[in-house]
Amino acid sequence: MSLAALTALAALFAIITGVNDGGALLATGLKIPSIRPVTGVLMMMTAVALVPLVTHQVATTFATRLTTAEGAEGQVIMSVAVLSALLVVVVLSNRGRPTSLTLAIVGALTGAGLGLGVPVSTEAVLFVLATALAAPFVGALLAVPVRHLLALLGNARLLRRWHRAGFTLQCLAYAANDGQKMLAVFMLAQGFSGAPLPTCVAMAAMFGAGAVYGLPRAGRTLSREIIASRPLHGVTAELASGTAVIGCAALGAPVSMTQTIAGALIGAGMAESAGRVRWHAAVKIVLAWMLTLPVSGLLAAAGALVARGVIA
Repeated sequence: MSLAALTALAALFAIITGVNDGGALLATGLKIPSIRPVTGVLMMMTAVALVPLVTHQVATTFATRLTTAEGAEGQVIMSVAVLSALLVVVVLSNRGRPTSLTLAIVGALTGAGLGLGVPVSTEAVLFVLATALAAPFVGALLAVPVRHLLALLGNARLLRRWHRAGFTLQCLAYAANDGQKMLAVFMLAQGFSGAPLPTCVAMAAMFGAGAVYGLPRAGRTLSREIIASRPLHGVTAELASGTAVIGCAALGAPVSMTQTIAGALIGAGMAESAGRVRWHAAVKIVLAWMLTLPVSGLLAAAGALVARGVIA
């Protein structure tokens, strides 16, 4: 594929990431008027553009630790992985099973590497999977004490302030971790390392456009289907998920922000009563997560085998 085609594919990935992830980030605080949706999108875009200039460790994990491919091989792996991941996420979402694009791209990068005959780091893959599995549970556990602390404050004005702090933390955590899958795809597409400012700014603009489009569906899924969300639950989820995801970023481990938010919302609901959680919706989402990685991996491996035959 030409550089222009690869860059266009990376841009499409950034837009769909915004659709899948951006709305989920905003969803937890939709019932609190202290941050307008437009302001929230601008805050996310700013974080996505600037945080990788400080740290892009997670992008490096995506781009180099899962497989060792570079140059033309790396571009083939990226192309097959992105197309496979997007296909799986779109199909599951259209069937009412929203899922994690992060899980999809991890599975697809691994499958594409294996299909192309490129060495894949088993240790790195297991590390990423273990961290991804743990993140929603950590978010849920953190949500319990955070929810009790916020309830003790019992002040609407303070809750709005905590919402601003929690959403800011969430934006920074996303940009330092989950959002860096977009940068990794651009790295593989264009063959650079690091985080060039023009690329980060363009990537943030595409992400923002997708976030605006995806807000209604993501907001409905997280803030209405998992629990009957109240402002206290949303702020709790922001603080708990942001803390958990920043911790994973410090380890260089990519985790799904949407998964962690979902876990934190469940934890916030269970802190009051297990009956507040809509378990049928939660189970539906978990089943989609369980399907995402293996299906993405198998689809990408098949695509890479085809590409390998064409190249040979």
